[in-house]
Amino acid sequence: MVALAILRVEKLKSFGNIGGSEKHTARLQDTPNADTTKKNIRLIGMEDDSPLEVLVKNKIAKTTLHKPRKDAVLCSDIFLSASPEYFRPDNPSKAGEWDNPRMLDFVKASRSWLVNNYGDKCVRAELHLDEATPHIHAYVVPINEKTKQLSHKEMFGGNGRAASIKLSKLQDSYAAALAPLGIERGVKGSKATHTKVKEYYQAVNSEPLNNVWSNKKLEPEPFESATNYVARIQNDHQFHVLNHQLADRAFMQERLERAEQRARASEKERQRLEEIVRSLELKTQQLRDLPLVDVAWELGLHQEQGKWKGHGHIINIDGPKFYDFAPEQQKGGGGAIDLVMHVNQCNFRQAVVWLHERFGEAGVERAAIAHVKNRAADIIQTEPRPQFTPPVEDKANWSAVEHYLNQFRGIRSDCIQMLYNQGLVYADDKQNAVFVMRNLDGQRNGAFLRGTRGENNSFKGYEKGTKRSDSWFYFSLGGKANDKTSTAILCKSPIDAISRAMLEYLIRGDVPPERTVYMAIDDIKSLPLERLRDINNIVVAFGNDKSSDAAAQRVLELMPQSQIKKSKASDWNQQLLDYGQQLRQQQQQQRQQDDELSL
Repeated sequence: MVALAILRVEKLKSFGNIGGSEKHTARLQDTPNADTTKKNIRLIGMEDDSPLEVLVKNKIAKTTLHKPRKDAVLCSDIFLSASPEYFRPDNPSKAGEWDNPRMLDFVKASRSWLVNNYGDKCVRAELHLDEATPHIHAYVVPINEKTKQLSHKEMFGGNGRAASIKLSKLQDSYAAALAPLGIERGVKGSKATHTKVKEYYQAVNSEPLNNVWSNKKLEPEPFESATNYVARIQNDHQFHVLNHQLADRAFMQERLERAEQRARASEKERQRLEEIVRSLELKTQQLRDLPLVDVAWELGLHQEQGKWKGHGHIINIDGPKFYDFAPEQQKGGGGAIDLVMHVNQCNFRQAVVWLHERFGEAGVERAAIAHVKNRAADIIQTEPRPQFTPPVEDKANWSAVEHYLNQFRGIRSDCIQMLYNQGLVYADDKQNAVFVMRNLDGQRNGAFLRGTRGENNSFKGYEKGTKRSDSWFYFSLGGKANDKTSTAILCKSPIDAISRAMLEYLIRGDVPPERTVYMAIDDIKSLPLERLRDINNIVVAFGNDKSSDAAAQRVLELMPQSQIKKSKASDWNQQLLDYGQQLRQQQQQQRQQDDELSL
């Protein structure tokens, strides 16, 4: 089949539309039908990596003489491509593949056509190679050279017949540019590829098929035997043509039905995606500040040589920032509210009221949100970071804390002393056991406290200032200190993590043969996923209740390499206590047997 040139033009009437279009063409958002292994190429605008919205605003500001109308088309998205028969002539249906020399010829001819027709009005062009067929998205700011105003209508036509004529001439021009490549223009006035399908059927229904039927060439001749009849038909050239045409007809009918099914499904999907896009555009618009060029215009400033002048100001606007070059000013700022306060010499409250009168409630809300975001960004950059201050150690209380961990929690003294020597547990002035929490680089970022004073002390909690999402109580056993961690065992509290390690030691009689980390995780939100994903063996040992089961299942979903290990008792510390009781009973029975034998 003949390869056809493809050209479509889409209006972008708001900066939200422009930003949304850029997210697709620059792959700033997930594109389900795109092949992430293939790289797209920027053909025009390589030297400026600013957001497309900024490029369009700057082009409008530098070239037009008047503020754009509210309903003006700010930018036109021109889609350029050719039918698959050009890019992969041997197998047009093989999506995602192309003949590279042919693709490069297409790109060269298309880029030249864009430059020759639109010059610097084309602020960006992207070549997409990650979808089914190579194509180009070119962004053109439709500026009328005579009036210096935005006019999509003048460049591409408005609505109705005039638009059809303009678009037809544009398609003529583009097809002429691609003609040396063997790419033709589609039938004028056609709708997509339906005309080509109709033309194909007309060819299928033409000679010699009609003549075969009308001349009754399939009828047997008088006194012709069946064998001779079959041989005559099979040797007839027109019979073979008929077979091919009928096969082609069946193929085209099937292809048309599949295309119609895809079209119906695509239309539903398009409507659904349009609703999502409209919702996202509305939310994005609400979070974006008012354009400073619009605010400057409302302030009575006029644009001259790229600067906004008036009232003794010479202001350069660069996206959300501005700077006043006037000799007596020499200062800058960011955002609509700052600009109003600067030019009108007013306070914050007066600037808000001024913006409300001119941009309405929605506009002033956008400006206020942006103002707060700017101030927050400034504070983040300048305000010193608060550092975690651990509880002060009180060595006089350590013996009481050690006694609690040994006698009431069943943890062996040598294990307690090991953790104390490593600075992972100590006593504070209130006789709390302080379990030190560190980030994965070993820096102290928090502490978990467990009360030990008095009977039935149930106090537990985090020290003020603890960074729960970036600090954990953990320690490592087995292997060598520099060995890569082989196994991670996750428990719900520091005491449970220590108890689990003690149980393994008592049963095995030694530390693990490979490097093992024991870590307390009391909430899925604090799970260090990035680090844990590199560990092959993850044991989720949260306990034996419903909430622990639910949390463990969630970890399993996030890290499929993990396995769940429930404690037999209510938690691992209780299981350690029960196991210690069993050992003492066994030792007592052994002593009794030894005494009986000695008698």
